[in-house]
Amino acid sequence: MAFNVRKIIAASLILLTASAATSPAAYALDAKQKQEIGDFIKEYLVANPEILLEAQQSLKKKQADEQSAQAQAAITDNEKAIFESPYDVTLGNPNGNVTIVEFYDYNCGYCKRALSDMETILEKDKNVRFVLKELPILGPDSMAAHKVSTAFRAIAPEKYGDFHRALLGGEDRANEETAMAVATGLGVTEADLRKKMAENTQDDAVKEVYTLANDLGITGTPSYVIGKEAVYGAVGAEEIETKVTNVRTCGKTVC
Repeated sequence: MAFNVRKIIAASLILLTASAATSPAAYALDAKQKQEIGDFIKEYLVANPEILLEAQQSLKKKQADEQSAQAQAAITDNEKAIFESPYDVTLGNPNGNVTIVEFYDYNCGYCKRALSDMETILEKDKNVRFVLKELPILGPDSMAAHKVSTAFRAIAPEKYGDFHRALLGGEDRANEETAMAVATGLGVTEADLRKKMAENTQDDAVKEVYTLANDLGITGTPSYVIGKEAVYGAVGAEEIETKVTNVRTCGKTVC
């Protein structure tokens, strides 16, 4: 016969409480009662360990639901900064009917693998707008590469897609030297880059993206925003394509 452990424990507590109701400490358990109920719970859990897995899964779902609700609220509150920031570069169709926003770090191994996901989506779907948001969170090298990247984007935004693919797709660690090599290889002089870097001491772009990442609950890269959903991790082109299709079909990533 199957039993509901929550009901059994609740009933045990009721009985124990009732037995002590005539005492001034009506809701206190004495040492013996604590031992009895503790032994009972332990015995039940040892005999039914799957309950622990169910509890863990329930907790994960609750946490995921809370994170999703937080992200949805943040997307609504920060829609312009997420989808229309002047600091971002857009690939694909600038007038596409679905926008994918990617948060990435040039030294993120998962981001490097996810580069092919972006390329697959852009190749197959000519009505997607793909927004790039650099989130340098993997140390000083990432920040140094970011500074070169930001300068290059300001000088030659039309070439940023090529810069992005070359630096993210490269085998070397991204830092100032490797980012500078990619940038100069695309025709922007080091002198112009360093001048622009010196002008951008406030780095409003990275401040904005850090704030967005915090509001969206992003703790790693790559992460995405599609419709009203934040998507965490390198989930693959197929899953992203499904979400895009759903947004077109019913206005949500899950129909």
